[in-house]
Amino acid sequence: MSLSLNQWTTRRWSVAEAVDGCVRHGVEAIGLWRQEVAAQGLDETIALVEAAGLRVSSLCRGGFLTADTSAAFAAALDDNRRAVDEAAALGASCLVMVVGGLPGVTPGEPLAAFSRDLAGARARVAEALAALAPYAGERGVRLALEPLHPVYCPDRAVLSTLGQALDLAERYPVEQVGVVVDTFHVWWDPQVFEQIARAGDRIASYQVCDYLHPLPADVLLGRGMMGDGVIDFAPITEAVRAAGYTGDVEVEIFNAAVWAADPDEVVTTMKARYASLVERPQRAV
Repeated sequence: MSLSLNQWTTRRWSVAEAVDGCVRHGVEAIGLWRQEVAAQGLDETIALVEAAGLRVSSLCRGGFLTADTSAAFAAALDDNRRAVDEAAALGASCLVMVVGGLPGVTPGEPLAAFSRDLAGARARVAEALAALAPYAGERGVRLALEPLHPVYCPDRAVLSTLGQALDLAERYPVEQVGVVVDTFHVWWDPQVFEQIARAGDRIASYQVCDYLHPLPADVLLGRGMMGDGVIDFAPITEAVRAAGYTGDVEVEIFNAAVWAADPDEVVTTMKARYASLVERPQRAV
């Protein structure tokens, strides 16, 4: 497994700056975000990545598939098809799918008109996947379902466990649909090791960061640098490796202090923590 910089870890950097940073720091892969690719330009991003010799470990993100009106659901499918096309053009290893929360619940905004139909939201994810998986497969793109920590179930992802994600993924060929193992989202799950073993070659991405305690008021920003929180990376990494995963390991951090820091210093720390805690982990005492 090799280290990859998820672009959101150094959020102040543009695509061009992040690509340059990877080259200068000897990081061989990058995880890109669609809005940043759009700002740089898709064709220019492709040229930058190819000139630097980087792998695109993932494109983030597709998903948000739980809309409960026909027009909004159709629009979500159209946007996800565009995301698949972008991932294909970039040669991304996978398109990360954050499937969406309850209809009408908007991240970071007070509740207004919304639906409490959790089962219905999950059913629409399954319906959308039935339309998108063949489309992605025809274009050589692997959809990577990402279960999110249950705290994000209302507004971001009605898939909360690796087991739930696998229940959906296993309906499709392994080259079409896989799953993301993200330490922040799965470390708490008492079935995580059983489910990682079950996942096997469906693991499309392994993402790491730490789970800070206490969480900040904006829980989205609780993704800390490895070693700054409560996660024991050794057994999770061992399980992912034992499941046969040999791809890139993305460090994906959402944290105000990290974003405010010098991105070069962030990458230097990231490499050191990755080497000691993830690549060659020692079990916590």
